[in-house]
Amino acid sequence: MAHDLQIGRDCVGGCVHFEFLIRQWAAYAGALTDPADWLDWASRPVAFPPQDADTVPPLSEMPAMMRRRIDRLGRMACQVAYWCHEPREDVPVVFASRYGDAARSLALLGDLAQGQPLSPTGFGLSVHNAVAALYSMARGDTANSVVVAAGRATVAAALTEAAGLLADGAPEVLVVYYESPLPADYACFHDEPALDYAWAWRVAAAHVEPAPQKGVRVALSVGEAGGQLRSVSTDVAQPAMPAGLAVLHQVLSVWQARQGLVADKLASLQRPHDRPGAAWFWSSHVA
Repeated sequence: MAHDLQIGRDCVGGCVHFEFLIRQWAAYAGALTDPADWLDWASRPVAFPPQDADTVPPLSEMPAMMRRRIDRLGRMACQVAYWCHEPREDVPVVFASRYGDAARSLALLGDLAQGQPLSPTGFGLSVHNAVAALYSMARGDTANSVVVAAGRATVAAALTEAAGLLADGAPEVLVVYYESPLPADYACFHDEPALDYAWAWRVAAAHVEPAPQKGVRVALSVGEAGGQLRSVSTDVAQPAMPAGLAVLHQVLSVWQARQGLVADKLASLQRPHDRPGAAWFWSSHVA
């Protein structure tokens, strides 16, 4: 398992390189909820999934009293987590979102500016780990739970955290990624298209004995932008697609090969890194 997470080896500039296996996935984006519809979306040229702000996940798995406390973004995150999570107690969870519930936080700041008292419930639900906490409490889950926010690199940071947990001996990690557009007052800070979506992956170490069930194997590295890493193909760049959706599109296009719907292939992707001159490099293929 030591070969799954490498730092300073097999890549340019003393960077990070690791691999993992996606065993299962789930995704939600308003008008797209069914796995077959998501695979159809991934089979087409890159396009934004249809948006429907009025669609709210049922989240019937969560107790009603707790479910009523969660807004639409949190419900999307929890729904895909429930759809993807195995009923075992030793699987840590990584939740990741660039902004989380920014609308709730902005409303609280408005109350402060007007000298209004803050709602303790509203404040408690505005913190970045609120959704992860509610999800673990609803499941009675005592496994490790981590919440990540890292700007444009949030999706890569979430998988880096998962790779570390796998290297520490976790049998699997559930990664939940969710995003929503910023409120209008913050919209000027968007640096990629703003969309509502959430997805979850159950990931395992890429090198384990006995071999795990067939899945999609993903390699992730950091290197020089436009350069060529020895272990990762870099022939595709999709700067207009939000990072979380670009990565999901790549993985689901390969998942179709896993199910025999298309021929096996190696999919590759390059995304900007916050460090000047650097980029994240992703590659996926059927394990």
